[in-house]
Formats: sequence, C-alpha cells, structure tokens
Amino acid sequence: MGSNLGDRAGHLLGAVTALARRPEVRLAGLSLVYETEPLGPPGQGPYLNAVAALETECDPQELLATLLAIERAHGRVRRERWGPRTLDLDLLDFGGRVLERPGLVLPHPRLHERPFVLVPLAEVAPGWRHPVFGRTAQELLKELDSSGVRPWHPASG
Repeated sequence: MGSNLGDRAGHLLGAVTALARRPEVRLAGLSLVYETEPLGPPGQGPYLNAVAALETECDPQELLATLLAIERAHGRVRRERWGPRTLDLDLLDFGGRVLERPGLVLPHPRLHERPFVLVPLAEVAPGWRHPVFGRTAQELLKELDSSGVRPWHPASG
C-alpha cells in the first residue's frame, strides 16, 4: 500500500482499518511504514509504503474489488500512470498463484523490481517466495538499491 497525497499516514491507517472490518478478511501481519521517493512524473511528494499480509475467503478478483473500493473511498482518482495518489492498494501475491486476467496479474508484475515493496514484504513475510522466480524478497532485494527505503516515524512528517 502507498500514499503520497494528503494525510498519507491517515490513508494507510484507513485502508488497514477498512480491511480489518471486512468479515471475509483477516489481517495476519503488517510491516512498518517506510518513506520513499516517488516513481513516475516529476513534482510528486514522497510516498509512505507498507505491506499487509491478509488471510481471506475471497477469490483474487473479489479481493481486488475490495481493494479498489477502499482506494475510491479514500479519494483515489486515476489520472496518469504512476501519478500522485491518495491511496494505492496493490495485490502482490495470492497464495502463490500465477494468474493473468484483464485488470489482475499475479504475482504483481513489477514487485521484484521495487525495493519499496520488497523491504516491507521481507519484513512481514520473511518466508515468502516469488511464485515465478522462486526467490525470497530478501534474495530479490540483494540485486537492488534499497537505500531510499527509510523507516518512517510520525514525528518526521
């Protein structure tokens, strides 16, 4: 999950709260919050990012629909690719499934390239293995520069 517009921490907390209130979803783990510089168009503020591990009775499409509804409830408007956003909730993996459907690719097609995903993922699910590459988040991180992924502290903004 990520946010770089408005009350960034409030949007992340709101997403976690909304997920925890869903009867078909159980929060199984939550990483620290990290601050990172944005990808995409210039002029954006830094992101706050975190990873939540969930257990659910939903299928992947149902869970994705829930995530998109939570994004909309937090004012998410999709204007430009990789543009600023109030809330971005990505479905990274779903029980190791490999899936390609319109609007849903599992595992997330770029998660192995993104330190801002892999750092909190390695924290919350250290035994997780990429379903295609067979490598852990920590192993994937060794090939990337993760120096820009900094633990965020509320007093720092």
